[in-house]
Amino acid sequence: MVDEYTRECLAIVVARRITSHEVLMCLADLFLEHGIPAHIRSDNGPEFVAKAIREWLSDLGVTTLFIEPGSPWENGYVESFNGKLRDELLNGEIFYTLREAQILVADWRRLYNALRPHSGCGRRPPAPETIVWQGFKLTDVAPPSLAPEPAMGLT
Repeated sequence: MVDEYTRECLAIVVARRITSHEVLMCLADLFLEHGIPAHIRSDNGPEFVAKAIREWLSDLGVTTLFIEPGSPWENGYVESFNGKLRDELLNGEIFYTLREAQILVADWRRLYNALRPHSGCGRRPPAPETIVWQGFKLTDVAPPSLAPEPAMGLT
């Protein structure tokens, strides 16, 4: 699942088959983490047009935008993403187990989101990594007025 605005890959589900229930669970997790979107664009695959998913999205006020069958250009961001996933990972790997595929795809997703430059984002990654220094405390650099108050012990 790719965010059309940021180009970030929000989720990749790696499985032998994906049912509408798995799609529903993945969407629910994404909605909790990122908020409920105004709309979702998808193909007409059976896992996306399932009655349970359409009703659930409707109850949440999410508009569904289905691309026409045989019209991949209507979902260009996802088609571009799928091509990059295929060219940069899938064509060069042989997966011996499902778990191996899940790990390698998750690692590639992190690289795609956080390190790999995107032309649509001004040659920057959509979700760049931040550096967290070990032993860093806000009180080390912040003036006293911005430093957090020490915790008060309750007895």
